[in-house]
Amino acid sequence: MGVSLREDPRVTVRTKGEPDPDGRCVIYWMQRAQRAVDNPALDIAVRLGNELRLPVVTFFGLNPFIERANGRHYRFLVEGLSDIAAGLRRRRVGFVLRRYPDHRLLPLVDQVHPAIVVGDENPLRQTERWREQVGDDLRVPLWTVDADVVVPVKLQHKEHYAARTIRPRLLERLDAFLTISKNPVATIQWRAPRGLTSLEPSLRLLDRLPIDRSVSAITTMRGGTSEARRHLRAFVRTHLDRYARDRNHPELPGTSQLSPYLHFGHIGPREVGVAVRDSGGEPGAVHAFLEQLIVRRELAVNFVTFNDKYDALAGCERWARQTLAAHRRDRRPYLYTEARLEAGDTHDPLWNAAQRQMVTAGWMHGYVRMYWAKKILDWTSSADEAFDIAVRLNDRYLLDGRDPNGYANIAWAIGGKHDRPWPPRPVFGTVRSMSYASTVRKFDAERYITQMNEI
Repeated sequence: MGVSLREDPRVTVRTKGEPDPDGRCVIYWMQRAQRAVDNPALDIAVRLGNELRLPVVTFFGLNPFIERANGRHYRFLVEGLSDIAAGLRRRRVGFVLRRYPDHRLLPLVDQVHPAIVVGDENPLRQTERWREQVGDDLRVPLWTVDADVVVPVKLQHKEHYAARTIRPRLLERLDAFLTISKNPVATIQWRAPRGLTSLEPSLRLLDRLPIDRSVSAITTMRGGTSEARRHLRAFVRTHLDRYARDRNHPELPGTSQLSPYLHFGHIGPREVGVAVRDSGGEPGAVHAFLEQLIVRRELAVNFVTFNDKYDALAGCERWARQTLAAHRRDRRPYLYTEARLEAGDTHDPLWNAAQRQMVTAGWMHGYVRMYWAKKILDWTSSADEAFDIAVRLNDRYLLDGRDPNGYANIAWAIGGKHDRPWPPRPVFGTVRSMSYASTVRKFDAERYITQMNEI
């Protein structure tokens, strides 16, 4: 086997050793990168299979134990499975789909006897722990591939503390990694051995699955690579040229709304980045979008990768924690329980509209997300409580919840992460504050509030 694949900076060799010479296939263990195109992990698995003269099979286990996930999230996930199955067929790759209680990888390993297993990466602690456990139990090598960013996180080596520090390191490598995948096809087509079972991708997979069903599904946004690409084409054609001007106007349709698809891996950031870069769009708009997609998004992934306290105030900078502690006893203008916040029952019509967008649409515009989190700090008894409430609401209702972007946004808003000290204010100390009066001057807030009251 050539060394080039092993040395690819996207690859982490979890368990050392050479592929089993008696192995009958290569398994791609799909978790976060839920797509059959522009998927570096799948590409590596196919290239390995072709070098070893072995077929490739993709395994996806529908696991009901994802922390803070509920029926809203699982439905969006399952809606993407048919696109995966179709795309894998075009690449001559097998697909084994199973659900709880048959969702674990190791039984399939015993059935098909792979030479090597390739997985994709997710920096959240629960899924990272699962990969470590599987690596300990496997008797063949396990490689994982960073398929969720443009520039591999491994090349950053450490946590970065602001966009200004990570930006030059990303941009200097952008030309090497912002490329179009060739989506290699397996030389030897997978043929399932006799007796191997796999489920058909459909919403019936959710029947009797032991998941939280207390949050309603979103019907205005459907999961899957086909839908993600439709959103991308529409954005590039209709909204990209106005992106730099409109992106902070939540009352306008000026953003891509691709964050749920990026979260579930239904589309890859490379495909999005290449489409925007090569669109011929207005240069300022293209630059502004790529700043968000690559610099800001990958700063968030860097945060979650290198900071194991990413979903708590303890993961924020010392200066912010100290100033918030010093102002802990400041009089709050209002105090709301988590239940009232969840119900959108506050004195603030803008905040209530943002909460309604989250609960009803499963998505929240990025600009009002900042205001939403900062006011939770302003209206609860401590920064720790505010952070915990923001995480729970974010992860419960947003389709792109449980994601590095969400945790980094909350950490920025409440804990000053990736920011700097500002002139002191009550409650916030030197953490940047946002007021209702200053925020509503930035866009047509009345129009946004009216729109949200109508959904």
